[in-house]
Amino acid sequence: MEGTGSYGAGVTRVLSAEGFNVAEVARPNRRSRRLRGKSDPLDAKQAALNVLADADTSVPKSGGGTVEVLRMLLAERRSASKARAQVMNQIHALLVTAPDTVREGYRSLGSIVLVGVLARSRPRTGTGPEYGARQVLKRLAVRHVALTTEIAVIEQEMSPLLIAANPALISLNGVGPVTAATLMVAAGDNPERLNSRASFAALTGVAPIPASSGQRSRFRLSRGGNRQANSALHRIVLLRMRHHEPRTDAYFARRRAQGLSDRDIMRCLKRHIANEVYRALMEPGLEDPVGRRLRELRDEVGVPLSVLANTLGVPRQRLQRLEAGIRADSELEARATVILTQISHQLAA
Repeated sequence: MEGTGSYGAGVTRVLSAEGFNVAEVARPNRRSRRLRGKSDPLDAKQAALNVLADADTSVPKSGGGTVEVLRMLLAERRSASKARAQVMNQIHALLVTAPDTVREGYRSLGSIVLVGVLARSRPRTGTGPEYGARQVLKRLAVRHVALTTEIAVIEQEMSPLLIAANPALISLNGVGPVTAATLMVAAGDNPERLNSRASFAALTGVAPIPASSGQRSRFRLSRGGNRQANSALHRIVLLRMRHHEPRTDAYFARRRAQGLSDRDIMRCLKRHIANEVYRALMEPGLEDPVGRRLRELRDEVGVPLSVLANTLGVPRQRLQRLEAGIRADSELEARATVILTQISHQLAA
């Protein structure tokens, strides 16, 4: 079948439920289509030939589980986020052409503060440009706040689904709800259809493509694959760099010593993270949840969570996510364990 993820999704689910093996056929090559022509019988014949030759076929996504719900939530969030960005652009554009009496009051405010001030404003009614600008700015700011609230609600609905479906993925360092949902949607409800790490790397666009000629051997960057999943891997790299994750810093130092640029290092690192994500997709359960022993030790010692967070110099929410198994932070877990062990020895003495 063609289009198992769009118009053919319903037929695919029915056939799979009846026990048929469904194979997704890639769209015919444009060059061959120009040579042979285009019609439904010709396309059906070419699809049958591809299946018999086991060429240009793949296992379709099942689309009947938690990942399908995440896909719908992501689509809703993406449209809300795009609309919110458009509203923010309209606010800035309107302030550029608004009367000076309106512009002066908001010139020095940042975007977040600006939206809050405009949403709380009480413009007076009138017929001049100043009154009209204030009324429009007020309504745009209220729309922006509503869209922000909608996005927050969507992310709250995502979190329990992700924790239940794949705690291993959501516990990886740098993986948030939106990033985890994007990667799971790219793999589908049946990630076993991706039979190797290389296939998942190709799916996410981080597998370099050979571009050698003659005596010159080189690889070029892949521009294909799921670009949203590729963007999710890129965000993981940026977050690990920002928070100085020990393995990431060590990898950057080693590769810089070999003469690679930061851009090339990030490309290599995205491939390594893709392998890590693939392992989490294949083994979604956590045999030993992150932070479980830490919580047990803290309960034995009797140290409140806020006190331990202040001692470590980290936000309370970060330590809480670590104990809940939502985030992985080996360095923070080791530091907290050392402090709690010391307190335990002091109490025993």
